[in-house]
Amino acid sequence: MSTHHRAAVLGSPIAHSLSPVLHRAAYAELGLDDWSYDRFEIDEQALPGFVEGLDGSWAGLSLTMPLKRAVIPLLDAISDTAASVEAVNTVVFGEDGRRTGDNTDIPGMVAALRERGVDKVESAAILGAGATASSALAALSGICAGPVTAYVRSAARADEMRGWGERLGVDVRIADWAEADLALAAPLIIATTPAGAADALAGSVPERPGTLFDVLYEPWPTRLASAWAERGGAVVGGLDLLVHQAVLQVEQMTGRSPAPLAAMRKAGEEALAAR
Repeated sequence: MSTHHRAAVLGSPIAHSLSPVLHRAAYAELGLDDWSYDRFEIDEQALPGFVEGLDGSWAGLSLTMPLKRAVIPLLDAISDTAASVEAVNTVVFGEDGRRTGDNTDIPGMVAALRERGVDKVESAAILGAGATASSALAALSGICAGPVTAYVRSAARADEMRGWGERLGVDVRIADWAEADLALAAPLIIATTPAGAADALAGSVPERPGTLFDVLYEPWPTRLASAWAERGGAVVGGLDLLVHQAVLQVEQMTGRSPAPLAAMRKAGEEALAAR
């Protein structure tokens, strides 16, 4: 009986994933010499066959786009957190082969904000309305006392965000993307837009900015994050989110706690600097 334990990140595209760097750094720090972590280019069509083919050496999977929803029918159970946004980014295999799905993006966001001293806000704004925006709403459901204004480009996205707000118990107000500069006055802004989409807002940073959580990590810093920091605002970045959600994955997959946050962040920073 081999003691080797395996884990991996799946998705498409996957070549640029930092997950292997973060998880391997954790294994090294924890002295888990018999653990390995790989990456596999897997799309929705290939996912069921891949999961069915895994043997007992597998401890867990990290899932990125476009698999976070596609994996759900393949699981025996999912956490309330994952169910709340219909997205699983973590699968843990029990010793009996049972597959349990969870979402560490949401508590990862909360932990990344808490690390910067943000654990309660009166109101917040979200830029964008994709999958990350629903996770942001779920994170805000626990830390935002008042309304969350979502700045979106289309009526369909607006309806989607309203629906998530109702499900998550968040008072969501919808605003047009053309007015996104108004978002920057909020005490907490979570930018979930693709690279470059929020660059034009860099000239609209207020005199006394609150906290900006920009979920991008490449390229970093974004123009908005740079302008924010120059004005003295607190900035939480995509690498912070990546590290905090990976910390929770490592703890669930290995059963070891706490996972080595500092070593994982350092490995991530070095990998990004080398690109």
